[in-house]
Amino acid sequence: METTGTAERELGIGVIGMGGFGLFAVQQFVQAPGVRLVAIAGSKREEAIRTAERFGADQLATLDELVNHPDVDIVYIATPPFMHYEQAMLALNAGKNVICEKPLAMNPEQGAEMLALAKEKGLLMVTNLMQRYNPMYARIKQLVDKNLLGDFLHGYFENYAGDEGLSPEHWFWDREKSGGIFIEHGVHFFDMFAGWFGEGTVKAAQLIKRPNSNDIEDQVQATVEYGNDETGRKLVNFYHGFTQTGRMDRQEMRLVFERGDVTLHEWVPTRMVLRCVADEATTRELMLLFPGAQLNVTANISGKDLPLRGRHKAFNAYQQIEIKFGFEQEKQHLYSELLRLMFRDQLSGIKYPATHRIITEENGLRSLETAAEADKMARA
Repeated sequence: METTGTAERELGIGVIGMGGFGLFAVQQFVQAPGVRLVAIAGSKREEAIRTAERFGADQLATLDELVNHPDVDIVYIATPPFMHYEQAMLALNAGKNVICEKPLAMNPEQGAEMLALAKEKGLLMVTNLMQRYNPMYARIKQLVDKNLLGDFLHGYFENYAGDEGLSPEHWFWDREKSGGIFIEHGVHFFDMFAGWFGEGTVKAAQLIKRPNSNDIEDQVQATVEYGNDETGRKLVNFYHGFTQTGRMDRQEMRLVFERGDVTLHEWVPTRMVLRCVADEATTRELMLLFPGAQLNVTANISGKDLPLRGRHKAFNAYQQIEIKFGFEQEKQHLYSELLRLMFRDQLSGIKYPATHRIITEENGLRSLETAAEADKMARA
């Protein structure tokens, strides 16, 4: 990065595809110190025109102008998935770092080519999988790693999504433009569970087409296996249905352990309910992990009820408890913060290439590979 004396020059963002979400994301990115919105291209939407005026950015006619703009250092791509490969390759070949919305590309072959070019040129090619920046994600990761509820046994993610904003002609339903639900949407959650339990293997997948529609695929599900014979094999079910009125849009994921379970609400998890049997030390650890949580005692355990048994294991617990955490969190505010954290993390990667990043290029490719395998299996 160029410097003048001891002061670093501002980093400039160029945006391809400034729609509603593009505006939402860019408003978070420009809050990072030393960053400004330089140019917008590829969109004549009212949002793009207003945003250019608001931030004093150039409204450019072509993508070539944007990727060759001397003040653009980072190209942010917020277009439909089928455009990511061509637009990212254009930016990378022009020497620009790239952050794009999920998925990385339409298929793993394109994704691998994008990452190879970025590596060759020493540039970022990052997919916006911001879920791993969620403090709730990190807390669940600690719960798993510390084995506070015993071994993980099973999980599910259920996404009952609204489709009111998706007309029958919307690109979302066109597999040639979206890649299908697993690729367009499922990558977020494949990446989350891989972060908790390591890379998984798709064991089964199915899809459902909407009756009396123009071949609309509106429901998919997949079963992914984590672990091995040594660590124990675990199955996680992923379901996505784009079938609901917007007012009924809701998501839930549950992780089941030997001595309890954790339920997370919202697709960006904000609220958690944990139910378990615990001894004194475990209760203390859980309350430290979820500070300020509400603890409810469901039952006291003693005497003839001990020891407890499960999976042919005996253990002691003094209470059955329920812990509620995060119910005061505003989802949109959290979503904004995750975008800010993701962007600042990637800025560190630009300024200091050897620094550790929570999300790297590999996250985009690995999650796309899992999604592509699920899609292939469902269609078979």
